[in-house]
Amino acid sequence: METKPTLAVLGGTGALGSGLALRWIQAGYNVIIGSREHEKATTACAEMRTLLTKRGADATLLADMDNIGAAAAAEIIVLTVPFSHQQSTLAAVKDQLHGKILIDVTVPLMPPKVGTVQLPDAGSAGQVAQAFLGDGVRVVSAFQNVAADHLKSDRALDCDVLVCGNDPQARAEVVKLVEACGMRGFQAGPIDNAAAAEALTSVLITINRQFKCHAGIRICGL
Repeated sequence: METKPTLAVLGGTGALGSGLALRWIQAGYNVIIGSREHEKATTACAEMRTLLTKRGADATLLADMDNIGAAAAAEIIVLTVPFSHQQSTLAAVKDQLHGKILIDVTVPLMPPKVGTVQLPDAGSAGQVAQAFLGDGVRVVSAFQNVAADHLKSDRALDCDVLVCGNDPQARAEVVKLVEACGMRGFQAGPIDNAAAAEALTSVLITINRQFKCHAGIRICGL
């Protein structure tokens, strides 16, 4: 039987991070919720354990730490903080990320115009992370187009995920995690291509406002 890697979700106290964590725990992964303040992670985990128990999942697979401890303890780290906190969070855990996979879920939204595409000069948040961390960290961009509300629910997910990164093996590992959440994952090329998925988030926000929904993307014609 294949051993599942331990996952750390930095910024896991938010809706998206906790939604991913719930899905992975229900799929049998050990997940650590990280936060800049350990107490905040502890509070979030207490609420999540109650929900996991109601769903019949193993709540003992969930742990809480500060971001540095979580990044050190896990094999795959997931960054789910707002783009404005991306750089400071990565700087704090840079030493703990060496040799590991970092899944960057951040999107460069610029309030209040979150429905307008505004990518950074480097091209994308994923490219910013890879450039800052260097080749010693395998950055993979994914999950930008998935609604947090859907992840936190127990419904089936009708959504696909684009997975971008320079290392094919790392992309393949992230596709497994997409599938563990109940979605289809597609390797979508190098980290430079993350700009496409990140830009789609603003497009989906605009669609969501029109139809009062939580739209996602689907790859058709396969």
